[in-house]
Amino acid sequence: MTQGWKITVIVLAAIGVVSTPVIWLLHSPNAGELTGASIQATIGIGGFVWALLQSPANRLDDTAIRSGQARARRGGRAVTGIRRPQGQGNGSAKAATTGNATADGDGSSAVSGIDYS
Repeated sequence: MTQGWKITVIVLAAIGVVSTPVIWLLHSPNAGELTGASIQATIGIGGFVWALLQSPANRLDDTAIRSGQARARRGGRAVTGIRRPQGQGNGSAKAATTGNATADGDGSSAVSGIDYS
C-alpha cells in the first residue's frame, strides 16, 4: 500500500469513528440507528487498524558501490551501477564510486551511476 493510500484510509477511518458519537449526541437513536452507528464505528476502527499494519508496497532499495568497468559496442548498453527502466521501483537508489562505462559505435550508450531510461 502506498503512503498516500495509507493516509487516505486512516483519515477516512478516523472520520467514521469520530462521526459515530455525533449521531448519538444529536438525538436519542432508535435500535436501527444504534445498530448502524455501531457497524460504522466497527468498520472505521477495523480500517484504521488494517491501514496501520500495512507495509510499504514493493519498496526496494538499490545500492551499487565500487562496481567494475563496462563497455558497450554496436548498439549495446553499458551500466556500471543501477538500471531502472522508466523509473520503475519506489525505493531509494544509490550509486557510489561506480566504474567506468564506455560506449563505442552508433546506438551504444553507457551510464556510470543510475540509468532511468
